Amino acid sequence: MFSSHLSLPVPPLEALAPPRRLSRPTLALSLCLAGLVLAGCQGRGGLGDVTGSIGGSATQPRSASDWQAESDRWGKRYEANPKDRDAAFYYARALRSLDQNAQALAVLQSAVLTHGNDRALLGAYGRSLADNGRLKEADEVLSRAHSPERPDWRILSAQGTVADQLGEHARAQQIYQAALKIAPGEPTILSNLGLSLALSRQLPEAERVLREAVAAGRSDPRVRQNLVLVLGLQGRFGEAETLARQDQSPAEAAATIAYLKRSVSQPNSWEMLKTGGAKPRVKATPVQARAPEPSEPQG
Repeated sequence: MFSSHLSLPVPPLEALAPPRRLSRPTLALSLCLAGLVLAGCQGRGGLGDVTGSIGGSATQPRSASDWQAESDRWGKRYEANPKDRDAAFYYARALRSLDQNAQALAVLQSAVLTHGNDRALLGAYGRSLADNGRLKEADEVLSRAHSPERPDWRILSAQGTVADQLGEHARAQQIYQAALKIAPGEPTILSNLGLSLALSRQLPEAERVLREAVAAGRSDPRVRQNLVLVLGLQGRFGEAETLARQDQSPAEAAATIAYLKRSVSQPNSWEMLKTGGAKPRVKATPVQARAPEPSEPQG
């Protein structure tokens, strides 16, 4: 939703992969939204990516080398038969996790031409369009990836992150609320909603929503980092640093808070949030949904 430094920028739509371990102060606040997305997150399988891949593995690949192995595996199958739906889906997922976004988009674009009614593929294609900055197209494709009769909260969360990236925060918040009706209390949706509210300068409400996401017990470090950012934007640096230390070393947390203090003191800090500022970057990014989507291949 945000991609930024200290100005709640709208980050790229992230995927559903597990979060990267935060290591450096300069990249310390890899803040994530929803849903899913959305999406720091090392692998970016995409909102709604299944936790298990074909072949029965219990979890998604988690390291860069795992994602590379996944890419090699599915890439060979895809090259043998580009019309293989599952090969295209999982090859593109691995490519996105490796930040090979243009190649992932090409694979999915071809796949939807062959499997035009496959909603899971449409969802992956929409997220990939967003990865590549084609937000209007992403918005339209995601709207076709589920139906009013059978709404999918993961797709709704992805649509919300795209709307936020388009600057349509009121619409994004309506979408997140619709997603919460399907999945009440889902922390990935709440985190994205919280950052959207922050982009709208509704900081107390953003804090309330993010605290609810953290309290859900299923949140990951990105959700807490989003709350760190919102606390910092309100000038509550002591609370922010205490929370940051749950996922960072004392030195990293101190560096993060020092950067937040410098950033919020700038007269144009809100513009920076929306457009991105100078490094080091404090980046807000969507948190991705982790549960498998029923429409995605399991076998």
